[in-house]
Amino acid sequence: MVRVAFIDDDRMLLDGIGSWLARDGNLILEGTAHTVNEFLGKNPHDVDVVVLDLFLSDESDPADNVAKLVEAGFPVLVVSVTPQAVHGIDVVAAGASGYLTKDNDLGTLSNAISVVARGEMAYSPELAFAWTRDTRPSKPKLSAQERAVLLDYATGLTLEAAARRAGVKVSTAKSYLDRVKAKYAQVGRPAATKLELASRVREDGLQRESKGSSD
Repeated sequence: MVRVAFIDDDRMLLDGIGSWLARDGNLILEGTAHTVNEFLGKNPHDVDVVVLDLFLSDESDPADNVAKLVEAGFPVLVVSVTPQAVHGIDVVAAGASGYLTKDNDLGTLSNAISVVARGEMAYSPELAFAWTRDTRPSKPKLSAQERAVLLDYATGLTLEAAARRAGVKVSTAKSYLDRVKAKYAQVGRPAATKLELASRVREDGLQRESKGSSD
């Protein structure tokens, strides 16, 4: 069973989602909230995937919302009524594990939730199409944790040592690196090996930025 929480300001959706999940058989609803702060304020623990609406009524920034949830340890699947899936690139760059528009059926949503729960990326058709049309600069947005582990690992530390410096488990550090690799792959810049990661660090000036932010 995959334990799911929904953050959405659509009251009808929140009221009805529990009965749909009960019919699915593989998903169980662990909670709902109207904002990210409300969700985090409940001190949630037993949640495998958070399904987050792209635009909430509190006018919070979608990328910031994703970053908050990811930093708190929750895999995030973003859903939206917005057909312009370019927003999906932004939230994935912020750490989301996938993006779906709400015109998909519930079966597609269920499958995407299961994919994210396995620690994989939900490559929806909308997201794939947006990537092919994206002409913005190809420097991905990395979270503070992703950048810290990337810099330590790419500049010579082992994964175990990078994890210790970041104060996280080795498995968590690996998930940060996997996400970094996925973000670079999404912008057409290979980063599958340690050598390639080191090249991306140099190309993007990440070491200089890190020193500047600590001054």
